[in-house]
Amino acid sequence: MASDFLRGIEETRWVTSGISTSWLIISCWLARSCSSSARLSVCGAAAAQQPVGKFGFVHTERILRDSVPAVRAQKQIEGEFQKRDRELAGIAEQLKRMQEDLEKNAMTLGETQRRAKEREFGDLNREFQRKQREFREDLNQRRNQELAQVVEQANRVIRQIAEQEKFDIIFQDAVFASPRIDITDKVIKALEGGKPPARESD
Repeated sequence: MASDFLRGIEETRWVTSGISTSWLIISCWLARSCSSSARLSVCGAAAAQQPVGKFGFVHTERILRDSVPAVRAQKQIEGEFQKRDRELAGIAEQLKRMQEDLEKNAMTLGETQRRAKEREFGDLNREFQRKQREFREDLNQRRNQELAQVVEQANRVIRQIAEQEKFDIIFQDAVFASPRIDITDKVIKALEGGKPPARESD
């Protein structure tokens, strides 16, 4: 059971505070060294004597959505791409008008005139598709750059909280985590002022 628990810990993405978790190692050593007849009683007594440890959990998605650095980064990105977004919207509206005009006057336009308008529509549509693709690529690249900085700040705050409050392990993302160990609000609050809160008294 102890080895299964350790494998679960190793497969989970987490942030450690550097505080010793030797109690887990001791439990595994006892499990291997106990004789088959006395293993349950000895290991049960050892587990009862060992500290449970202090675990925390952080909801990464909330930090990237609600924290002050994340909101600030989103507003900055919106400002940088606002002009290009308006330009794309204008081209899209122009294409819509051109298509409506072609459909409305298809029967009255001469063959040469109709082909010219279709060619003009096709050229503009290709330009629109190219600009839209470049817009998305640039937007994703800038978003990733900004979010990487937010993640770096958040991880720094999480490590500081872990050291101050003597956490053994802080997990990032999980299928389920009890609200009792959720420190996401504390991390978000710390990111507002750029430094973690003072250590809580035991």
